[in-house]
Parts: sequence; C-alpha cells; structure tokens
Amino acid sequence: MLAITKKTQYRILYADTDMMGVVYYGNYGRLFEMGRTEMIREMGLPYIELEKKGIVMPVFSVESKYRNVLKYDELITIETTVKEVPLVRMEFFHTIYNEDGKLAHEAKVVLVFMDMKTGRPVRAPEALTNLLENYTD
Repeated sequence: MLAITKKTQYRILYADTDMMGVVYYGNYGRLFEMGRTEMIREMGLPYIELEKKGIVMPVFSVESKYRNVLKYDELITIETTVKEVPLVRMEFFHTIYNEDGKLAHEAKVVLVFMDMKTGRPVRAPEALTNLLENYTD
C-alpha cells in the first residue's frame, strides 16, 4: 500500500485569525492547499506543470475535523499524505499540528482531474501516477 507523507511548516499570520486570535475556520482550505502543493512540488512535479499540460484539479469534497485551536504567530506543521495512486480522483489526508506538536486539525480533501478545455473529468496524468508508484524518499 502506498503511503507518502510530506511536512510543510507555516507561521500563522494575523490575517489568518479571527477576533479571538485563532485561525478562522474558513482559512483551513488554504492550509490544505499549501500542504498538497508543496508536497507534489517537493516530489518533483509542481502543480503548474499539470496546468501546462491542460489538467486542473478542482476540489470535489472536504471532510474536516477541528481538534484544537491554532493561534496567531504559531509555527504549525501541515502533514499531507497520499495513500493510493489516483485514477480520476486524488485523496489527500491532512493533519495539522500546533507549535507544541499537539493535533489541531484533520482533513480529507478529494480533488478531481479535469481537462482544462472541456471541463470533463480525465484520468490522472501518467507523469503523476508514475511519480507516486516509483517514489522513494
């Protein structure tokens, strides 16, 4: 079974927070995107390369669980995991930890591969599936 995990660190900005000084719930999607785009970039296939080939990956669904708050100026860790080689959809599992290493958030984000011109779903690009199947850290 495939299990590739990458870590991305990010310091919470004032702009990320609400009046109470905690990350506003609507900003978590941006943290997920940060984790997954940095993951595939680090693996050698920046998202922009998929776009150049006419493939986009809109979000299909998000399951999100808030465990603890994230606060202004904390250096958080976003762990992003891919557990299987995608076909038409790709699942990313995100786990976010606060600066003390305490679990703050869990999410599953599903994206769909789509042809940019037609707007129709397509199979995952071979460059990506090969990368995942042959990836060694």
